Amino acid sequence: MTLKLKVGRKGYIILPKSVREAVGVEEGDELVVEIRDGILLKPVRKVDVEGVREALRKHLQVLRNLEGRKEPKLGDLRTVSLEGEFIE
Repeated sequence: MTLKLKVGRKGYIILPKSVREAVGVEEGDELVVEIRDGILLKPVRKVDVEGVREALRKHLQVLRNLEGRKEPKLGDLRTVSLEGEFIE
């Protein structure tokens, strides 16, 4: 998506609703400004620290349940993956 925006008197630009919705930017969100061969605006993604901690606790418990075994049994490790924990 490419848009043409006009810079206002005090340097303000207005991000149209369709752009904000496309990238999940809401009122009060922070944006990172990168200067490259132009200007790049990227939303700052907030991390749910407690959610991450809880996911890690659950993952650690699964691993502890596997402790002491010399060899995993078929299927034991099918639920041991953090990849799914961070997908929104």
